[in-house]
Amino acid sequence: MKQELDKSKFWPKVVQVIPTEEYCVYTYFNDGSVRLIDVKPLIKHGTIFEPLLDIDFFKSKLAIINDTIAWDIGGSRDSRKCIDLDPLVIFEQPVVEDPLSNELMVAEKLVGYRLN
Repeated sequence: MKQELDKSKFWPKVVQVIPTEEYCVYTYFNDGSVRLIDVKPLIKHGTIFEPLLDIDFFKSKLAIINDTIAWDIGGSRDSRKCIDLDPLVIFEQPVVEDPLSNELMVAEKLVGYRLN
């Protein structure tokens, strides 16, 4: 059984991100959890999130900057020229199954041994 995190001493850091076609992001944290955040409600015309309406832009500009989800709008990894989300807000999302776990199992069957 996993022990509960002491949130007074733990600061969640994003370590990996995977975008979806539905404007969601699978977010991997430094505690080993995977959480799914739906960004679509934030993406509206006339807001700072408007450039993300283009799904290709949404997916290609997604990055990890300052230990959280960010979109590298300027392309220079400058935190002042990106759109980012508070890691605490993302960490409050429900834990979900790792979307890559099935792909790993398929790959292991193809090669005939455990990959991790």
